Amino acid sequence: MNKQQGAGLIEVLVTVLILGTSLLALAALQSKSLQYNHSAYLRSQANILAYDILDRVRINRANMSAYSLAMAADKPSGGTTAQTDMSEWLTNIETMLPGADGSVTCVEASGLCTVTVQWSEQNSSGEASEDQGSFVYTTRI
Repeated sequence: MNKQQGAGLIEVLVTVLILGTSLLALAALQSKSLQYNHSAYLRSQANILAYDILDRVRINRANMSAYSLAMAADKPSGGTTAQTDMSEWLTNIETMLPGADGSVTCVEASGLCTVTVQWSEQNSSGEASEDQGSFVYTTRI
């Protein structure tokens, strides 16, 4: 019986070690899951914003070429419907997506419009990372 002293304590220590490692792995998995869910949410917002500007172009189809705007361009100012739509759309992008910008390219001859939305991804602590999220949608108006 004297040779068995301390065997129960070693078993408890091994169990605690395995349990602690498992809990740390679960916490890391949960953190990554939250990060991926947030990234999917931002992509969904970019999709909604792309459909928004394309619907505005469809409504004002006669002035389709007026909706073209390069990435990192200044917000259009003026009284036309296209300029107002583009200004509101860029404001929505800046509000809904972190560090975001957008561009629209509409070719009236072919009726094709391409919308590009870019934003900064965030890491698990909520800070901006070097990764860029991007969403590109092309459709015929």
